[in-house]
Amino acid sequence: MPASPPTPPETDAASPARRRLRAIMTAVFWSGAGLVLATTLLSGGEDTPDDAHGPHAAPAVSTAPSAPGSTAPAAGEPEGKALPRSEPTRLVVPGIGVDAPFTDLAINDKGQLEPPPAHDTNLVGWYAKGVSPGERGTAIIAGHVDTATSPAVFARLGELEKGDRFRVLRADGSKATFEVDETESFDKDDFPDERVYADTPDAQVRLITCAGDYDHSVKDYTENLVVFARLV
Repeated sequence: MPASPPTPPETDAASPARRRLRAIMTAVFWSGAGLVLATTLLSGGEDTPDDAHGPHAAPAVSTAPSAPGSTAPAAGEPEGKALPRSEPTRLVVPGIGVDAPFTDLAINDKGQLEPPPAHDTNLVGWYAKGVSPGERGTAIIAGHVDTATSPAVFARLGELEKGDRFRVLRADGSKATFEVDETESFDKDDFPDERVYADTPDAQVRLITCAGDYDHSVKDYTENLVVFARLV
Protein backbone atom coordinates (compact mmCIF):
# COMPACT_ATOMS: atom_id res chain seq x y z
CA MET A 1 0.00 0.00 0.00
CA PRO A 2 1.45 3.46 -0.84
CA ALA A 3 2.63 5.51 2.11
CA SER A 4 0.22 8.31 1.22
CA PRO A 5 -2.52 6.85 -0.98
CA PRO A 6 -4.39 9.44 -3.03
CA THR A 7 -8.04 10.10 -2.40
CA PRO A 8 -11.01 10.80 -4.68
CA PRO A 9 -11.56 14.34 -5.91
CA GLU A 10 -13.80 16.53 -3.80
CA THR A 11 -16.55 18.75 -5.11
CA ASP A 12 -15.04 22.15 -5.97
CA ALA A 13 -17.59 24.93 -6.24
CA ALA A 14 -15.04 27.26 -7.93
CA SER A 15 -14.19 24.94 -10.78
CA PRO A 16 -16.11 24.99 -14.08
CA ALA A 17 -14.65 21.68 -15.21
CA ARG A 18 -16.72 18.52 -15.12
CA ARG A 19 -16.09 15.98 -12.36
CA ARG A 20 -14.57 12.63 -13.18
CA LEU A 21 -14.58 10.00 -10.49
CA ARG A 22 -12.53 7.27 -12.11
CA ALA A 23 -12.03 5.14 -9.04
CA ILE A 24 -12.52 5.68 -5.34
CA MET A 25 -11.68 2.18 -4.27
CA THR A 26 -9.30 -0.64 -5.02
CA ALA A 27 -10.34 -4.26 -5.35
CA VAL A 28 -10.83 -4.81 -1.64
CA PHE A 29 -14.12 -3.54 -0.27
CA TRP A 30 -15.07 -3.69 3.40
CA SER A 31 -14.59 -6.49 5.82
CA GLY A 32 -17.88 -6.51 7.70
CA ALA A 33 -17.66 -6.00 11.43
CA GLY A 34 -18.88 -9.04 13.32
CA LEU A 35 -20.56 -10.76 10.38
CA VAL A 36 -21.33 -13.90 12.36
CA LEU A 37 -24.59 -14.69 10.58
CA ALA A 38 -23.08 -14.66 7.09
CA THR A 39 -20.02 -16.50 8.34
CA THR A 40 -22.25 -19.33 9.53
CA LEU A 41 -24.48 -19.42 6.47
CA LEU A 42 -21.80 -19.08 3.83
CA SER A 43 -18.80 -20.80 5.34
CA GLY A 44 -20.21 -22.94 8.10
CA GLY A 45 -18.06 -21.40 10.84
CA GLU A 46 -18.42 -19.10 13.79
CA ASP A 47 -15.31 -16.93 13.63
CA THR A 48 -15.76 -13.27 14.49
CA PRO A 49 -14.30 -10.98 11.81
CA ASP A 50 -12.10 -7.99 12.48
CA ASP A 51 -13.54 -4.51 12.84
CA ALA A 52 -14.91 -3.01 9.64
CA HIS A 53 -12.49 -1.10 7.48
CA GLY A 54 -12.80 0.61 4.14
CA PRO A 55 -10.95 0.03 0.89
CA HIS A 56 -7.87 1.95 -0.13
CA ALA A 57 -8.65 4.97 -2.25
CA ALA A 58 -7.44 4.50 -5.81
CA PRO A 59 -5.67 7.29 -7.74
CA ALA A 60 -8.06 10.04 -8.72
CA VAL A 61 -7.97 11.42 -12.23
CA SER A 62 -6.60 14.88 -12.80
CA THR A 63 -9.81 16.39 -14.12
CA ALA A 64 -11.15 19.03 -11.76
CA PRO A 65 -14.58 18.44 -10.22
CA SER A 66 -17.63 20.33 -11.30
CA ALA A 67 -19.48 22.96 -9.36
CA PRO A 68 -22.27 21.65 -7.15
CA GLY A 69 -25.51 21.48 -9.09
CA SER A 70 -23.80 21.66 -12.46
CA THR A 71 -25.43 19.44 -15.07
CA ALA A 72 -23.41 20.43 -18.13
CA PRO A 73 -21.44 17.58 -19.70
CA ALA A 74 -17.83 18.03 -20.72
CA ALA A 75 -17.07 19.19 -24.25
CA GLY A 76 -17.68 16.47 -26.79
CA GLU A 77 -19.69 14.24 -24.45
CA PRO A 78 -23.37 13.50 -25.14
CA GLU A 79 -25.78 15.12 -22.73
CA GLY A 80 -27.65 12.68 -20.49
CA LYS A 81 -30.40 13.07 -17.95
CA ALA A 82 -29.32 14.51 -14.60
CA LEU A 83 -30.51 16.52 -11.61
CA PRO A 84 -28.85 19.36 -9.70
CA ARG A 85 -26.65 18.36 -6.78
CA SER A 86 -28.53 17.50 -3.60
CA GLU A 87 -27.69 15.28 -0.66
CA PRO A 88 -29.58 11.96 -0.50
CA THR A 89 -31.81 11.41 2.53
CA ARG A 90 -33.36 7.99 1.99
CA LEU A 91 -32.95 4.93 -0.25
CA VAL A 92 -36.14 3.05 -1.16
CA VAL A 93 -35.85 -0.27 -3.00
CA PRO A 94 -39.33 -1.86 -2.87
CA GLY A 95 -38.32 -5.10 -4.57
CA ILE A 96 -35.97 -6.11 -1.75
CA GLY A 97 -37.65 -4.36 1.17
CA VAL A 98 -35.13 -1.54 1.61
CA ASP A 99 -36.24 1.77 3.12
CA ALA A 100 -33.17 3.24 4.77
CA PRO A 101 -31.66 6.61 5.70
CA PHE A 102 -28.27 7.76 4.48
CA THR A 103 -25.07 8.61 6.29
CA ASP A 104 -22.05 10.38 4.82
CA LEU A 105 -18.95 8.32 4.08
CA ALA A 106 -15.49 9.86 4.06
CA ILE A 107 -11.87 8.89 3.51
CA ASN A 108 -9.96 8.16 6.71
CA ASP A 109 -6.30 8.94 7.47
CA LYS A 110 -5.28 5.59 5.97
CA GLY A 111 -6.75 6.47 2.59
CA GLN A 112 -9.69 4.13 3.07
CA LEU A 113 -13.37 4.84 2.57
CA GLU A 114 -15.02 4.36 5.94
CA PRO A 115 -18.09 2.06 5.96
CA PRO A 116 -21.41 2.85 7.63
CA PRO A 117 -21.62 1.91 11.33
CA ALA A 118 -21.62 -1.88 11.46
CA HIS A 119 -24.16 -2.16 14.27
CA ASP A 120 -26.96 -0.44 12.32
CA THR A 121 -28.91 -2.93 10.21
CA ASN A 122 -30.88 -0.28 8.31
CA LEU A 123 -28.42 2.35 7.12
CA VAL A 124 -26.69 3.07 3.82
CA GLY A 125 -23.77 5.37 3.10
CA TRP A 126 -22.75 7.53 0.18
CA TYR A 127 -19.39 9.04 -0.71
CA ALA A 128 -20.29 12.61 0.24
CA LYS A 129 -17.38 14.31 -1.52
CA GLY A 130 -18.22 12.64 -4.79
CA VAL A 131 -21.30 12.75 -7.02
CA SER A 132 -24.69 12.90 -5.31
CA PRO A 133 -27.29 10.34 -6.49
CA GLY A 134 -29.14 11.91 -9.41
CA GLU A 135 -26.31 14.28 -10.28
CA ARG A 136 -24.37 13.78 -13.50
CA GLY A 137 -21.64 11.18 -13.01
CA THR A 138 -21.25 8.04 -10.90
CA ALA A 139 -22.60 8.13 -7.35
CA ILE A 140 -21.49 5.51 -4.82
CA ILE A 141 -23.94 3.98 -2.32
CA ALA A 142 -22.77 1.21 -0.01
CA GLY A 143 -24.18 -0.87 2.80
CA HIS A 144 -23.49 -3.92 4.93
CA VAL A 145 -24.84 -7.34 4.02
CA ASP A 146 -25.31 -8.25 7.69
CA THR A 147 -24.26 -7.50 11.27
CA ALA A 148 -23.21 -9.61 14.21
CA THR A 149 -26.80 -10.62 14.91
CA SER A 150 -28.94 -10.28 11.80
CA PRO A 151 -29.11 -9.53 8.07
CA ALA A 152 -28.43 -5.89 7.22
CA VAL A 153 -29.74 -3.40 4.71
CA PHE A 154 -28.19 -4.98 1.59
CA ALA A 155 -28.78 -8.64 2.53
CA ARG A 156 -31.03 -9.08 -0.53
CA LEU A 157 -29.17 -6.80 -2.94
CA GLY A 158 -28.32 -9.71 -5.22
CA GLU A 159 -32.01 -10.24 -5.98
CA LEU A 160 -32.19 -7.08 -8.09
CA GLU A 161 -32.44 -7.67 -11.82
CA LYS A 162 -32.28 -5.62 -15.00
CA GLY A 163 -35.30 -3.32 -15.21
CA ASP A 164 -35.96 -3.17 -11.47
CA ARG A 165 -36.37 0.36 -10.14
CA PHE A 166 -35.53 2.11 -6.89
CA ARG A 167 -35.68 5.68 -5.58
CA VAL A 168 -33.38 8.05 -3.77
CA LEU A 169 -35.13 10.78 -1.81
CA ARG A 170 -33.10 14.00 -1.76
CA ALA A 171 -32.70 16.98 0.54
CA ASP A 172 -34.15 19.38 -2.04
CA GLY A 173 -37.44 17.47 -1.95
CA SER A 174 -36.93 15.70 -5.26
CA LYS A 175 -36.97 11.95 -5.89
CA ALA A 176 -34.41 10.38 -8.20
CA THR A 177 -35.66 7.14 -9.77
CA PHE A 178 -33.05 4.68 -11.03
CA GLU A 179 -33.40 1.60 -13.20
CA VAL A 180 -31.07 -1.37 -12.83
CA ASP A 181 -28.90 -2.14 -15.84
CA GLU A 182 -27.19 -5.18 -14.35
CA THR A 183 -26.13 -6.85 -11.11
CA GLU A 184 -22.76 -8.55 -10.97
CA SER A 185 -20.31 -9.99 -8.45
CA PHE A 186 -16.56 -9.50 -8.76
CA ASP A 187 -13.70 -11.26 -7.07
CA LYS A 188 -11.96 -8.81 -4.74
CA ASP A 189 -8.61 -9.72 -6.23
CA ASP A 190 -9.83 -8.74 -9.69
CA PHE A 191 -12.16 -5.81 -9.05
CA PRO A 192 -12.78 -3.72 -12.22
CA ASP A 193 -12.20 -0.20 -10.82
CA GLU A 194 -12.59 1.58 -14.13
CA ARG A 195 -15.83 -0.18 -15.00
CA VAL A 196 -17.41 0.44 -11.61
CA TYR A 197 -16.20 3.94 -10.80
CA ALA A 198 -15.59 5.61 -14.15
CA ASP A 199 -17.40 8.89 -14.67
CA THR A 200 -20.43 8.97 -16.98
CA PRO A 201 -22.16 11.66 -19.10
CA ASP A 202 -25.49 10.87 -17.45
CA ALA A 203 -26.55 10.24 -13.84
CA GLN A 204 -25.69 6.75 -12.65
CA VAL A 205 -25.34 5.02 -9.31
CA ARG A 206 -23.57 1.95 -7.97
CA LEU A 207 -24.99 -0.02 -5.03
CA ILE A 208 -22.19 -2.03 -3.43
CA THR A 209 -21.90 -4.64 -0.69
CA CYS A 210 -19.88 -7.74 0.18
CA ALA A 211 -20.66 -11.11 -1.39
CA GLY A 212 -19.29 -14.55 -2.09
CA ASP A 213 -17.86 -16.95 0.47
CA TYR A 214 -16.48 -15.90 3.80
CA ASP A 215 -12.74 -16.47 4.12
CA HIS A 216 -11.93 -17.25 7.76
CA SER A 217 -8.19 -16.85 7.24
CA VAL A 218 -8.48 -13.17 6.33
CA LYS A 219 -11.88 -12.55 7.96
CA ASP A 220 -13.35 -11.10 4.81
CA TYR A 221 -15.69 -11.97 1.96
CA THR A 222 -14.23 -13.09 -1.33
CA GLU A 223 -16.37 -10.91 -3.61
CA ASN A 224 -18.14 -7.60 -3.99
CA LEU A 225 -21.66 -7.33 -5.38
CA VAL A 226 -22.30 -4.28 -7.56
CA VAL A 227 -25.64 -3.06 -8.89
CA PHE A 228 -25.28 -0.76 -11.92
CA ALA A 229 -28.21 1.65 -12.40
CA ARG A 230 -29.04 4.89 -14.18
CA LEU A 231 -31.47 7.77 -13.67
CA VAL A 232 -34.77 7.46 -15.55
